[in-house]
Amino acid sequence: QVQLVESGGGLVQAGGSLRLSCAASAEIFTGFPMGWFRQAPGKEREFVAIISWNGVSSVYTASVKGRFTISRDNARNTVDLQMNNLKPEDTAVYHCATVLAGTTRPFGSWGQGTQVTVSS
Repeated sequence: QVQLVESGGGLVQAGGSLRLSCAASAEIFTGFPMGWFRQAPGKEREFVAIISWNGVSSVYTASVKGRFTISRDNARNTVDLQMNNLKPEDTAVYHCATVLAGTTRPFGSWGQGTQVTVSS
């Protein structure tokens, strides 16, 4: 069964940290770029960070550069997002997804997401 399962969200004060984790089925993980995306209430979904299939390169949306770090473990089929110095504007539901190579576009299945709430 193809699936993505996100975890690690929660409520944190501004300036705090959270680490999100996503466990993926091998068929949608192995050999593919993976990304984290978020959707805040009333806003469109946006990409947050993407990591290459081998973990060598990554890209971030401007608002999280220097604060968030994406990583992956290809032996465990997991992709993590370390989020530091969180801000209230980071509040959103975070999803991981397989990414179309060379783009920031997700494709395929979505998990249930994990809620991140940052209080001021």
